[in-house]
Amino acid sequence: MADQDTPAIETSAAVEPVHPAATIVLVRDGAEGLEALLVQRAKAVKHMGGMWVFPGGKVDEADYPEDRDEYQAAVNAAIRETREEAGLEVTSDQLVYLSHWTTPVGARKRFATWFFLTILEDGQEVQVDGGEIANHRWLRPRLALAESADKAEQLRLMPPTYVSLSDIADCVDCAEARTTIGGRDAFIYAPRMVFVDDGICFLYAGDAGYTTEDIDAAGPRHRCYMIDDQLDYIREL
Repeated sequence: MADQDTPAIETSAAVEPVHPAATIVLVRDGAEGLEALLVQRAKAVKHMGGMWVFPGGKVDEADYPEDRDEYQAAVNAAIRETREEAGLEVTSDQLVYLSHWTTPVGARKRFATWFFLTILEDGQEVQVDGGEIANHRWLRPRLALAESADKAEQLRLMPPTYVSLSDIADCVDCAEARTTIGGRDAFIYAPRMVFVDDGICFLYAGDAGYTTEDIDAAGPRHRCYMIDDQLDYIREL
């Protein structure tokens, strides 16, 4: 599982290797509009235990085609992980390149993760593996964001999950999501971490302070605060 920005505030003085990974933002049309699939990692799992994430994980050696194309390997990994973690069969034709996230330098574990938007249209039922993945929920993105802000709800998200949900929150249905995401270039996120009181500010490209890591720099804002496990995404470009 590797759809996350940084799995913990812990940092390492050594430069950690960056592992290729892939994640699927799976959506469907529900009774009240677009819904996204979130799966919960088992609380006993050391890496991000209890977090709600999208299905996904590291790219395995077997995911690489003969020409070693990294993008195709990510597609293959995304399909495989969706089958293993959620019991769902999707194809490469269903995947729309949404974004790419590279864990910032200094994080305990680092990933370079392709995010794909995928629409589930055939009524398949989710079947979590019961090991690494304990639960699942289909949620409207805005409801997921609201629940994550309520500590009583215990819907714990990490920045890439939160930002991806924000990215599709205004889409009323899958058709609009497909048109919106498919009609633009994928967003590239290479966050820079700035420690602030009680948490972290993740700066993204386009933020006035991105190059200098000065969170007070005047100008556009593109960042996500994680304060006391609460997230606040700001995109004012």
